[in-house]
Amino acid sequence: MSSTTYSRRRFLQTGGTLTGGLLVSFFIPASAKRLGEKAASADVLFVPNAYLSITPDNNIKILLSHVEMGQGVWTTLPMLMAEELDCDWDKISVEHAPPGEPYKHTAYGIQITGGSTSTWSEFDRYRNAGATARALLVQAAAQKLNVPVSAIKTEKGFVIAGDKRISYGELAEAASKLPAPTNVTLKDKKDWQYLGKPMRRLDAKAKTNGAAKFGLDVYFPDMLIAVVAHSPVFGGTVKTFDASAAKAVKGVRDVVKIPTGVAVIADHFWAAKKGRDALKIDWDPGAGKSFDTVSQFQEYKKLAGTKGTPAGKAGAVDEAMPKTTKKIQAEYIFPYLAHATMEPMNCTVKVTGNTCEIWTGTQMPGLDQAAAAKILGFKPEQVTLHTQFLGGGFGRRATPGSDFVSEAVQVAKASGKPIKLVWSREDDMRGGYYRPAFLHQVTIGLGNDGLPAAWQHRIVGQSIVAGTPFEGMIKDGIDATSVEGVNDSPYLESIPNYSIELHSPKTPVSVLWWRSVGHTHTAFVMETLIDELATAAGKDPVAYRRSILKSKRHLGVLELAAEKAGWNNPLPAGQFRGIAVHESFGSFVAQVAEISIDKGQLKVHRVVCAVDCGTAINPEGVRAQMESGIIFGLTAVLYGEITLENGQVKQRNFHDYKILRMNEAPLIEVHILESGEKMGGCGEPGTPPIAPAIANAIFAATGKRVRQLPLKPADLKQA
Repeated sequence: MSSTTYSRRRFLQTGGTLTGGLLVSFFIPASAKRLGEKAASADVLFVPNAYLSITPDNNIKILLSHVEMGQGVWTTLPMLMAEELDCDWDKISVEHAPPGEPYKHTAYGIQITGGSTSTWSEFDRYRNAGATARALLVQAAAQKLNVPVSAIKTEKGFVIAGDKRISYGELAEAASKLPAPTNVTLKDKKDWQYLGKPMRRLDAKAKTNGAAKFGLDVYFPDMLIAVVAHSPVFGGTVKTFDASAAKAVKGVRDVVKIPTGVAVIADHFWAAKKGRDALKIDWDPGAGKSFDTVSQFQEYKKLAGTKGTPAGKAGAVDEAMPKTTKKIQAEYIFPYLAHATMEPMNCTVKVTGNTCEIWTGTQMPGLDQAAAAKILGFKPEQVTLHTQFLGGGFGRRATPGSDFVSEAVQVAKASGKPIKLVWSREDDMRGGYYRPAFLHQVTIGLGNDGLPAAWQHRIVGQSIVAGTPFEGMIKDGIDATSVEGVNDSPYLESIPNYSIELHSPKTPVSVLWWRSVGHTHTAFVMETLIDELATAAGKDPVAYRRSILKSKRHLGVLELAAEKAGWNNPLPAGQFRGIAVHESFGSFVAQVAEISIDKGQLKVHRVVCAVDCGTAINPEGVRAQMESGIIFGLTAVLYGEITLENGQVKQRNFHDYKILRMNEAPLIEVHILESGEKMGGCGEPGTPPIAPAIANAIFAATGKRVRQLPLKPADLKQA
């Protein structure tokens, strides 16, 4: 058993957030009337904390402090609650929580969904919330039945004492009047009924029958649609514009200038789009008009030839390198990548007097609420934000500057009308906030034993957080998201002399975290280089990794993936394997990719994935996220690339920024290694290993090393 005790004084001192795993944010012994709410079937609600309520008809509503964007927290977080509450799974309904103090991230201190943290960050808080509610219900039952608490047990939403059986709903009123316990006891893992078991997704039905509401689904009778003409060049501004032709389009109601461009407001999207097409705008492109990605990488190469800011160091590389017996030099190029969420950016805003309502899918509702309030000159509490389901996030809906939400509020403010801002696919593709472009230059010196004795590594790429409210993340000139996966690589433990340096040049292009952030490029570099070192040493790639890695969790998934893939067994003629192992966001993932190349065309037949996330709360959810991460990463391997010329993005839509299609998807096997170690996340760690695993398989097939993504036709030809 595990117990936690917390005092009222400590709660007040911490503002409701206890480090080391918060228990219950605040206690609300109140009826529905006192809360200003009305229960569906009666006046009394049992609301023991900020995360759940129970109605007299025994229904349970759980509020999520994180948002559902396909990663499964609509199910996983209620599982944590249900386990300790002992409720009926079929009685649970779920809603996104509003912006508020109780819903701030237990580690980050702001309300955010990101970094593959939702489950582990709420592991204590949601279980304790459920345990607290259960304790109050048991206490209420004990008083009603005049029996000791020890004589009571709970089961599927009922309190049981001998032959007496009372539903939680029947106890709601009595339980709502009791003081919160100062000590709650959590279940032993061996007694778990829900956690660790595959559970059906609570959002599946709504998402298949059309009941689920995404941002684009928001509608009310007097709402208008707005689209914005943005500068074709990043950083450009409007000099002058002529809206006469736009206003002549049937259905167009207004045209207004806002800080990010010119907005056309109409009865429906098509009229708004046609009106925007008819606008005549004279743009001042600014300094960004000469930017292009070809010259960008030329400049990056020059920078890589100079010393950067130290990000990691051991020994004396400059002295050790000349003494090594063999050197390997490599340069890697990674382009800008768009998030390309299925649901483009959108936001609905209604300003009435001194209040504002917002409907949108966002990963940072509190930050967006504050941004809206600032634009309107309101206090945050005057802004009500309704979080919708997110049609994909991958980091794009977690912008520090609240870009699309702020833009929608600016349109509503300038026009005085309730509007839904809609970005088209083209707006989204050319709207920036990409995964930064990166270049790596690496020189490795090998000793007589074939192991690396000196490693010099320079990384060049934009900082994601520079110039944002998160700039404080930069320490000693290093944005950790640019070097993660390199400066903390487990391989460095075995290398006596290494130097990791970083250059963070600025460009006009806005950048943002993208699913698995820095690991998207660092894992590729490290895992393809380790494979290359294995070849240079004349050793099998798995055996070579085994000889270098000291981390048991890396080795655990490496061995499991190799075993399940039949690493030492022959493949059909014309098929080849590659392997990669990488840790990100606290989870360890190894993948084996099986490929073939026919007439210059790559086919990925099978991917075998092993994951150690500590404890898999919902194994089905873990498998789904590994599969999703692999498909997401495959898209980047084969197609992902945003390029600019004369300051303008060349790609427009899915015809020239392709997404992996169903017929290209491989057979994916996911094997979960339950280590019992510290819990990690699963939303992102499936993405980093797939690209290097495929690149290593390509080397096995062709004898050529892949140094640039996405794959080029030359990569698939024999050396």
